[in-house]
Amino acid sequence: MAPASNDQYSAGEQGLGYIYQPRFALLRLLQLPENTSILIEKDDDLDFIDQNGVKTLASLKHKGIGDRLTDLSTDFWKSVRIWLARYNRDGRSESSLRFFLFSTGTVSSTSFLRRFLLDPPEEDDQVTPLSQIAADVLAKSEAKLVGKIAVEFHMLNDDEKQDFLSRIVIFDGAPRIEDVPSIIKSQHMRSIRRDNRDAIFERLEGWWNDTITNLLVGRRADAIFGYELSDKLSAFSEEYQSDNLPITFRGKVPAGEIDADNDPRLFVVQLREIGIASNRIRNAILDYYRAFEQRSSWARESLLVSGEMEEYEDRLIDEWSRYRDVVFEELDEESADAVLLEAGKALYRWVDLESGDSSTLRIRERVTEPYVVRGGFHILANNRPRPRVYWHPRFLDRVSRLLGATE
Repeated sequence: MAPASNDQYSAGEQGLGYIYQPRFALLRLLQLPENTSILIEKDDDLDFIDQNGVKTLASLKHKGIGDRLTDLSTDFWKSVRIWLARYNRDGRSESSLRFFLFSTGTVSSTSFLRRFLLDPPEEDDQVTPLSQIAADVLAKSEAKLVGKIAVEFHMLNDDEKQDFLSRIVIFDGAPRIEDVPSIIKSQHMRSIRRDNRDAIFERLEGWWNDTITNLLVGRRADAIFGYELSDKLSAFSEEYQSDNLPITFRGKVPAGEIDADNDPRLFVVQLREIGIASNRIRNAILDYYRAFEQRSSWARESLLVSGEMEEYEDRLIDEWSRYRDVVFEELDEESADAVLLEAGKALYRWVDLESGDSSTLRIRERVTEPYVVRGGFHILANNRPRPRVYWHPRFLDRVSRLLGATE
């Protein structure tokens, strides 16, 4: 770990604080009942609403290593000011609000803030009301911010002061941002094979961050429920079962412009040779890209059994050859170019429109994404120096001359 910066103008911890919010929210929602929902940057950093409508406002503080909360810690009193405003807004003692402060720092052993810990230590002075202690602490400070908070605090009557403070809980020693993934994987993904946890967590957090972003920019108005998180985690883990593989390139497009008319790759040349329109060639390029990148992803994550891809390609070639023999059955050396061209189109039409829906052409039983199959054929059609599948009956003779390839 890099040493903490001593630069007073460094924004490192502040920046970590912003990205800490969604990551900590992910962990916390996994820890709570599934019918709990969450909002971000609404009434506080995080708002948690339970099934009975009780709302907990959570302030998050990602602090430097060794940081401590003392009587006049700004982190605490800034949160108190936010909570006071919400407490007043919602009817004070009539409200159901609770207030949590999660800090990676720890409460000083000499601070009265220890009284707010989830498991507070026994104090010598248990007689003095917490509201009086808080008032005494506020009176010690000359800071303008603290003075304003004191004014707002003293607008409450004695019972309301005690009620307000009784709703506050401090969770110190909260996990740091870099520790959250390992906690989630070890405590909330135990039913998932250890080899797959890193990949599944990466996908889960990617979905989560997208969902949080939609919430922040207004594309989503509703709070996120814990059961949504559970369902998504379950769906991702299902993709890593022995009869399935994760599909992560659906809808993805390659960087740069797709040039269907000038792309020099062999599988594209083959399609132009049988007169396939540019828009269909573009779809073929997308299928090739997605299938190729998907295979690479599976390989990086070591999800394929040894020889599985080779056996799968052999199955594709076998099915292609069977269909080719049917389509080309009536052709001979005297067949006109137009007839040959139509035969090539018919063979490719099967690959383009039917093969992706065939259960016999799936790499695994539950891998139903069509681009895996269609793109697989294009990968075989792109093999050099000799393609392993082709569409035009005379392709190997005609195009090998154009490309200067040897049979």
